[in-house]
Amino acid sequence: MAGGTPVAQPPPGPPPRPLFWRWRSNPLRRRTDRVQAWLGLGVLIAVLAVAPVAAALVGDAAHRHYQDLARHQQQTRHLTDATLVADAPRHPEPGSDEEKKTRYPVEVRVVTREGRTRVTRAEVTPGLTAGSTVRVWITAEGEAAGPPLTGKEVRSRTAGWALLAAIGVALAGTAVHAVSGFVLRRRNLARWDAAWAETAPRWTTPT
Repeated sequence: MAGGTPVAQPPPGPPPRPLFWRWRSNPLRRRTDRVQAWLGLGVLIAVLAVAPVAAALVGDAAHRHYQDLARHQQQTRHLTDATLVADAPRHPEPGSDEEKKTRYPVEVRVVTREGRTRVTRAEVTPGLTAGSTVRVWITAEGEAAGPPLTGKEVRSRTAGWALLAAIGVALAGTAVHAVSGFVLRRRNLARWDAAWAETAPRWTTPT
């Protein structure tokens, strides 16, 4: 209907702040704004400088650790024949792709390098019957274990720790910036309260 009441519109939001507004000189800029700007820049520079160093140091330590671990595993583990003591469970979906990936822990009999026979638990494919022979990795004590770490696995774990170190530095820098911003905001609020306590009585009109 012509001349009807127009639909109410929400009030416009505050205008977007200009980029790097804390660095621009203006009458409303506070000293804490400059402090926060410089602090943010300092944290950013520190993170960019420290993160690669932390990643390199942690990565080097992780690489040496996993290399030593792989060398130890190669010296103390070996691949041998194992005989199933009991039947392995059958997979509920025979012939499926899931069955090919599934492994069940079953007791097997192995012989150590010293010639001792012992029983341990190893993961085998579904449906194997007692007496079946499988190849498993065992330790010097005859315990079933995974294969020694490969060079690719060593590099992958090293890269993972290096990445975690870099992320940790970035998170620490973010936390420092957030805490400092919170402290500065609390300081601003305290100064506003003090200024209002001084100004309010002059604005109060007796009734």
